[in-house]
Amino acid sequence: MVANLFRPLLRFDVAPHRLSGVVVGALLNDPAELAALGDAVHQPPYKAPPQAPVLVVRPRNTFAGEGDTIAVPAGGATVGVTLGIVIGGMACRVEARVAMGHVAGWVVVADLSLPLASHYRPAARFKARDGFCPIGAHVVSRSALPNADALAMTVTIDGRVAQVATTAGRIRGVSQLIADVSEFMTLRDGDLLLLGASPGAPLAQAGQHVALGIERVGSLSFSLGAEEGAA
Repeated sequence: MVANLFRPLLRFDVAPHRLSGVVVGALLNDPAELAALGDAVHQPPYKAPPQAPVLVVRPRNTFAGEGDTIAVPAGGATVGVTLGIVIGGMACRVEARVAMGHVAGWVVVADLSLPLASHYRPAARFKARDGFCPIGAHVVSRSALPNADALAMTVTIDGRVAQVATTAGRIRGVSQLIADVSEFMTLRDGDLLLLGASPGAPLAQAGQHVALGIERVGSLSFSLGAEEGAA
């Protein structure tokens, strides 16, 4: 079964939250992050701000889980927290008003990246690294949390709060994101759609412990280790 490919990285590979293996994240889904690009969005090749969601597919090598140790290079990695939307039924060109009917639940996800000067067209090598997409061990069902558009999020490094953020105020909230993404790609039962991390994700170094939390959804913790050959 496809879902078995997640073992042992993900601990919630049981119905009805069985993941298919497709993890898609939204970039530039925060107004402040998009505004920070300035004139770059008007330069070639696009010459205009994005009109549709900017997405990144997280390859299988990036998956990690609760309690794992993730190798980072000497410069460390930025650590953001994002809401994972577990898709509970095929979504193809769905309207925003019915999009929540395609959600099975929610999970805490970490968004790791090598430090970036800008999130405008980042190279894959900055984000598609081993373990750079840790996923929480537990899914909260939509019936237990019907609305996830205004939840507090925190990033804690070595016991100190490094970032406080929220799922509110996004360019596309949960329903609109599902609607707009499903306009050009089909989301299937078990896929994971990431709402996107907030700007200003803190930098963490090898040897540090990271804990993430999303109000009413749960927590996720992992450690950072030195990448082989890193000074």
